[in-house]
Amino acid sequence: MEPIRLQKYLTDCGIMSRRAAEREITAGRVLVNGTPAVLGQKITPGADEVTVGGVPVVPRSSDEDGGGYTYILLNKPVGYVTTMSDDGGRKTVADLIRDAGRRIYPVGRLDLYSDGLLLCTDDGEITNRLLHPSHEVPKQYLATLNALLTEEDLEALAEPFELDGYMLRPFGVDFVRYVKTGGIPSTVVRFTLWEGRNREIRRICAHYGVKLSRLTRIAIGKLSLKGIPSGKWRHLTSEELAYLKSIT
Repeated sequence: MEPIRLQKYLTDCGIMSRRAAEREITAGRVLVNGTPAVLGQKITPGADEVTVGGVPVVPRSSDEDGGGYTYILLNKPVGYVTTMSDDGGRKTVADLIRDAGRRIYPVGRLDLYSDGLLLCTDDGEITNRLLHPSHEVPKQYLATLNALLTEEDLEALAEPFELDGYMLRPFGVDFVRYVKTGGIPSTVVRFTLWEGRNREIRRICAHYGVKLSRLTRIAIGKLSLKGIPSGKWRHLTSEELAYLKSIT
């Protein structure tokens, strides 16, 4: 594919207008292969990795081969970064989905120390719409907290919270069970988030002085982690794909 101007690429992917793209590039929020982009820069769609605010921008796939788009659900283990490459030599999700048959990208992120469900696809339109704040797709996480939390503690965790000067949207906090983690009495809690701020759950727990020992994403809307072993992936079913398209 021929190189094109970065502003046009962002517009073609449905991310933003050219004027908005210029502002984001000037502000240093757009990276190409991990390096801050400059106005007028050209990239090769499908070969160069472009991110805006840390979120990968997925190019629209060509259907010339009749293959259409690819959609998979991956159970990311702890210790993998949610990028397609890493300058530090760390393991990436690309290592886990190499055999998917197409160059696909994760939708959203899970940090290095979190595990669980990742949707990966080469459908740029669906990716960009799912990541847009206007689409309210709940994400559920199981968090193991090294403390025996009471009902009052859980209510406190769910209180309105300001993060980096931004008031987080309301989120759910529900008791699941008490467990022992390495001999430490702990509480498993289900968080339901409607937006994905950077390390949101970890920072909420740290704010209240609660140690988080494990964080697993178990669902994205109606897409579930159930039945997918750690480090493995599967294609979406026809019903899951229909649901995914219905929310965009």
